[in-house]
Amino acid sequence: MKTLYLAGGCFWGTQRFFDQFDGVKKTETGYANGPTDETDYKAVCASSGHAETVKVDFDENEIGVSRLMEYYFMIIDPTSVNKQGEDEGVQYRTGVYYEDESLLPELKEAFAAEERKIGAPLMVELMPLMNFCPAEEYHQKYLEKNPTGYCHIAPWLLDLKK
Repeated sequence: MKTLYLAGGCFWGTQRFFDQFDGVKKTETGYANGPTDETDYKAVCASSGHAETVKVDFDENEIGVSRLMEYYFMIIDPTSVNKQGEDEGVQYRTGVYYEDESLLPELKEAFAAEERKIGAPLMVELMPLMNFCPAEEYHQKYLEKNPTGYCHIAPWLLDLKK
C-alpha cells in the first residue's frame, strides 16, 4: 500500500473523483503543507496557508503512480495558480505531496510528460508532505452525502467507471 496527497482545488470533487478507481483503497479529505500541524476549515478559509488535499491510499499492484497522475491532470488546470474552477485562494492551490521518496522518480516523469503535453511549465507543487490534518467529518465524502454540491470537476469525470 502506498499513499499520495493530492491538492486539486476543492477537495470535495477531488475525493469523489479518486474514489471511483480500482486500486484506490481509501481517501480522506484534509489540509496539507501549511505552516502549522493543526488547523480547521475556518482557519483555512481565512488563509492559514494550508491546501485542501485528499490523502489517497492505493495498491500499487492495481493502480500505479503514473496512472494516478494521468487521472489527476484530467481534473485540474496545471497552469493556474491558487485557482481551480470558481474557487480562488491559496487553499485551492494544486500540489502532489509524498512521504515515500521511492515514488519521486515516477512523479517527476509524470510531471515532465504533462509539461511536454501542454507545452507550458506546471504551476503544481511537487514536494514532500510537511503536514496533513484530516478535515472535519462533514467534509468527508461530501459529494456522496450532497450529490448536488458544487464541484469544479465536470460531472462526467466523476463517473468514468460507468
